[in-house]
Amino acid sequence: MEIIEVRGGRTLAGSIAPPAAKNSVLPLLAATLLCGAPCRLRGVPRLTDVDTSLALLTAVGAKAARCGRDVLTAPVPLLGGDIPPHLAGAMRSSVFYLAPLLVRAGQVRLPMPGGCRLGPRPVDIHLDGLAAMGAQIEFAADAVVLRRAGRLHGTDFTLRLPSVGATETLLMAASCAEGTTVLRGAACEPEVEDLAGFLTACGARITGAGTPVVVIRGRAGGLDGCAYTPLPDRISATTYAAAVAAAGGDVTIRRCRPSTFATFLDFLRAAGCEVHAGPNAVRICRDARTPLKGGQELFAAAWPGFATDAAPLAAAVLLTADGPSRIYDGLFQNRFACAAGFAALGAGVRANGRELAIDGGAALCGTVVTAPDLRGGAALVVAALAAQGKTCVLDEGHIRRGYQSLPAELASLGAACRPA
Repeated sequence: MEIIEVRGGRTLAGSIAPPAAKNSVLPLLAATLLCGAPCRLRGVPRLTDVDTSLALLTAVGAKAARCGRDVLTAPVPLLGGDIPPHLAGAMRSSVFYLAPLLVRAGQVRLPMPGGCRLGPRPVDIHLDGLAAMGAQIEFAADAVVLRRAGRLHGTDFTLRLPSVGATETLLMAASCAEGTTVLRGAACEPEVEDLAGFLTACGARITGAGTPVVVIRGRAGGLDGCAYTPLPDRISATTYAAAVAAAGGDVTIRRCRPSTFATFLDFLRAAGCEVHAGPNAVRICRDARTPLKGGQELFAAAWPGFATDAAPLAAAVLLTADGPSRIYDGLFQNRFACAAGFAALGAGVRANGRELAIDGGAALCGTVVTAPDLRGGAALVVAALAAQGKTCVLDEGHIRRGYQSLPAELASLGAACRPA
């Protein structure tokens, strides 16, 4: 059990730059299995999910290792297709290995993937798309097994909803399939564009990434390698922005395009923060003596909507606002498990399925709370910045799945935040 100790009541100041995006790095690591030459991913943060990914790559016979701040991979002639249950159960992103191992090993066995307990997160779209490309699918009691008789083939496939993970799975599979694949209803998130950028740098032929219709012309013989810098983490940038809004202060977030988290910045403006956005940086100011504005109605949805990962962080900001607000998450039914922690801090909140009602006007007081998941845990840390006294956030390792060192990052801006 890890403990993050926060003493609230201190405003933040300075500048900070987010690391490479977790939600880009994880599929990129899986995609290196498709490459017949070495790859270098630059600036990869030291997250537990990254460590799990490196262990998974090693477990199937790949060569992958850290070199300073980078990760290096090298091709191997043969790969195994069995993903160890303890690694699959450690993170949801183990699903990204379906396509690369199916392409390279000819078969893959994936135990049911783990990750945050956000509610049902089916892999049926991944499987339906791979089946349309020629994969044979069998279900065991606790795993799914995919095989192919020959090379995967192109298809015209419509996703029943714009799943980021499924879009990325099918991008990887189609890049090495025979013929042309058209994905309709594809996810448009920046991380999807980033994966397409990596695959293209390795020789894939992809057009339309970042739009609902993506066309991939498969490349015989697999992909080349490349050196690639993943995009900055927009959710880390969102977390820093939320921290300034909750605690007050004046902070510049550098080396991150404001357009990638524009909906959150629009929310902060509506709540009364000053937001000054440039091409690759944003400055956020808030006078801690002036209450934030409540009355917010937020709806988390697929890109370009309000990011689901940002919903708990927005809730943390609104706990002390001058009126009631509501947040609805259209993607995950258990996104607001952090509500119990907010209530323990003294906030008036009610979680009802996908909706969180926030009374506002709370006088938050430090206490002991427990991180229920990755973003909910970060939201509790943000809320603690606005509380009087000491808060201890108990964490079973959720937060380090997405933040290399959130306490140190906030402390660099002046927060009284440290591992206990």
